[in-house]
Amino acid sequence: MIVVTTPTGQIGSQVLGTLLESGEPVRVIARDPARLPDHVRERVEVVKGSHSDPDVVDEAFMNADAVFWLVAADPRAESLEAAFVDFTRPACDAFKKQGVARVVGVSALGRGVAKNAGHVSASLAMDDLIAGSGVNYRALTMPTFMDNLLWQAHSIANDGVFFAPISGDRKAPLCATRDIAAAAAGLLRDPSWHGVADVPVLGPEDLSQNDLAEIMSEVLGRPVRYQRVSLDAVRAAQLERGWSEAMAQGMADMMAAKEAGLDNVEPRTPEATTPTTFRQWCEEVLKPSREW
Repeated sequence: MIVVTTPTGQIGSQVLGTLLESGEPVRVIARDPARLPDHVRERVEVVKGSHSDPDVVDEAFMNADAVFWLVAADPRAESLEAAFVDFTRPACDAFKKQGVARVVGVSALGRGVAKNAGHVSASLAMDDLIAGSGVNYRALTMPTFMDNLLWQAHSIANDGVFFAPISGDRKAPLCATRDIAAAAAGLLRDPSWHGVADVPVLGPEDLSQNDLAEIMSEVLGRPVRYQRVSLDAVRAAQLERGWSEAMAQGMADMMAAKEAGLDNVEPRTPEATTPTTFRQWCEEVLKPSREW
């Protein structure tokens, strides 16, 4: 039995789909099971609730061989520790209590170099907590997701511009969530690995924001430009959306760390290089997402 958290989320839904295609028995934890498509809901066991709830994870992890763990951090959390580490504590207790063999988690690049890196530092602290539970653990460590640009699809479509607080010519890796999900599903189905390790997912190439603008322009058939914004503007935008002070500052601190080269410290290896190119992602995900 494999347990999937965030089964309706961007990554979790793709992990779930891959596991079901392979015929694996799956149990999901869902706050709102009605959000699961009918054809999915009829093929999985469903435990209703939050995976921060001790009773929920105790029930969900019973007789489970492996767990896909993802924290969709509450933007209103009072602190980064509360959003990532405290959220995960009940699960770590349940891993031990229920004898879960393997956990695959979604985290971030930066181990050994992330200093005051906001959400990244909190993700790494979460990894340490899980590893300390004694469970066999693989942390998928990623740079920025290509799919995050979907949040700016309206601006790209209407104004031909997208924004970030990163130098336009800074090249860095970025990856597609489909490749993260594929890596996670492969590990969840493989009972042969043991111990604790990071698994980088770096995409196929390093690109700058200006490179992204050029590729989007070519694929969408319309001019798209990149505009850099300040870290203060990033923080203010999150506060306007209702984020807490701590979570908004954590986002700004993470972006500052990325500007300083956080995502460039992991050596690119064949194992860490995943297949989906940014051009392919634009053609298959961004372009079909709306009328351009």
